[in-house]
Order: sequence, then structure tokens, then C-alpha cells
Amino acid sequence: MLLKTICKFTLMADTSKLMLSYGEMQLVNNTAWILTKRKIMDKVNALLGNVSVKFQELVISEHNHLPPAVIASTPKIARGESYQQLPYMLLDYPRCFDKENVFAVRTMFWWGNFFSCTLHLSGVYKTMFEHAILKNLTTLQSTGLYICVNEEEWEHHFETENYIAVDTLSKAEITAIVNKQHFIKMAAKFSLHQWSAMEGLLEKSFSDALHLLKY
Repeated sequence: MLLKTICKFTLMADTSKLMLSYGEMQLVNNTAWILTKRKIMDKVNALLGNVSVKFQELVISEHNHLPPAVIASTPKIARGESYQQLPYMLLDYPRCFDKENVFAVRTMFWWGNFFSCTLHLSGVYKTMFEHAILKNLTTLQSTGLYICVNEEEWEHHFETENYIAVDTLSKAEITAIVNKQHFIKMAAKFSLHQWSAMEGLLEKSFSDALHLLKY
């Protein structure tokens, strides 16, 4: 009997949480906002498709200093609904992922937040390019880049526990971060208010990322 009573109470408590607030009731009866969201996500998909073509052209033009696996990789666009409970879309190109080694440039749209472009290296690729990145320190400090300081390499937000602006750090501090982590992530972010210029901004950011890898 006690078990039945507890189960009944639990069911009733859960049911009460399913009641909609006034604002939620307005939204659930409004199709326009969800259809608008879908249109926006379709436009993001098209935008990322456009920049992926430009990115491929840039990789071909810089093929002399890139590994064959990187050159051979192809763009992939994926979308999701819940990075920190908000929709997002990703373009990965180049994309070389395995358990120990990563070479990727991830371009991200995160609803309500930003577009970003992130160079991500680990394993043999970190070893291959970390000296070039440190050599290009002056360039790093002049392009509005951020460096990841988080031990978790798959977070994408720009809170201070994840990214710090390169131009606020000394060369010694950047070197210490690069040497400490088993990966390197350098990222640029752009306000959604820059939408009309976004393709050009992302293309330049991608080009800057490739420049960091040159000896």
C-alpha cells in the first residue's frame, strides 16, 4: 500500500509539471515562430554551404603545408537542438577525427549567441603545428582570436573558463597554455548582428586559421 501511495504521489507531481504557463500557452498555439525558426536554420545551412566552397578553395591553395588527410577530407554540416538547451549548426571542414588525433576547423552557429570559427588540433597534428602557431604569435595577437584554456576540448562557449582573448596574454602565457594542454583550440567569434557580412568574416577567419599553421 505504501508503495502504491508513493507511486501515485510521484505521478501526480510529475503531471503538475506538465501544465503550461501563460507564455508557453501562447507559443504552443502560435505556428509562426517555429516556422520562422525553421526558415532561419535553413538560411544558416545555406550560408555554411556557401562558405564551405570557399574553404575548400583555400585549402587547395594552401595544400603545400597541409597533411594529405586534411586535404582529402570533405565538408560536413550537422545541426542539433540542445547545446546548452539552444539550437546550433556546425560545419566541420577540414575534418580529421580519431580517438587520439584531431585536425578540424569547426564553424558554428549558436542560436542567440554567435557564429564562431575554431581551429582544433590534437595528437600528431598538435605536435606537427604547435611551433608554427607559437611562431605566428604576432598574428595571433592582432586578429581577435581566443585560445582555449579548458581541459575539456569539446566545449564551444566563450566564457572565461573556456576561452581567453589572445591579446590579453603574454607570449609566455600562451606558450604555457599550448604546452600544458594535449590539444590546441584557437577561435574567433562574431555577433549575429554582423549577419550580412558573415560569409566574408568566416572566410577571413578560416584563412587566418590556415595562416597560423605556416612555418
